[in-house]
Amino acid sequence: MDSPQQAAEPERTGVPTFIVEAAVAALVILFGLVVLVGSRNLGSGWTTDGPGAGYFPFYIGLILCISGAGTLYQALLGKKRNTEIFVDGEQLKRVLSVLIPAAFYVLAIQLFGIYIASAVYIAGFMIVLGKFSKAKSIVLGLAIAVFFFLMFEVWFKIPLHKGMLNPLDFLGY
Repeated sequence: MDSPQQAAEPERTGVPTFIVEAAVAALVILFGLVVLVGSRNLGSGWTTDGPGAGYFPFYIGLILCISGAGTLYQALLGKKRNTEIFVDGEQLKRVLSVLIPAAFYVLAIQLFGIYIASAVYIAGFMIVLGKFSKAKSIVLGLAIAVFFFLMFEVWFKIPLHKGMLNPLDFLGY
């Protein structure tokens, strides 16, 4: 008999593990095919000087395709197919709450440079996920960016990426 606590828990819904395994296996096969085609273009045969430039990559691509096909077979048709939920909605929401801002951060680095993008990223995370006040988050985000700017650009003389728009150009860096 189930305890009252177990009976009250909602059933987890989401993507089954075998579907995720099949998707990853398909990506491995696709990557292996890309390696195979690329190595064939380089010359994957044996030449008078020895193996061609694509000889070893060809076999690595072949191993990737074979292992991906085996994993795909096990995931979809295997006797011990894993039907447990890989990730439920709440878990996926938490992962995406970090993954999506990180993707925008990478894009922002390309446009505005690492210092501006980092200040906004740090402040945004502090406000949204950390529930800190806006003023404290903005001040700390700017302070960290200024510290790293001084450390890399001024003290160590190591220029970091300023972005295509280069908003710090007025500083002479």
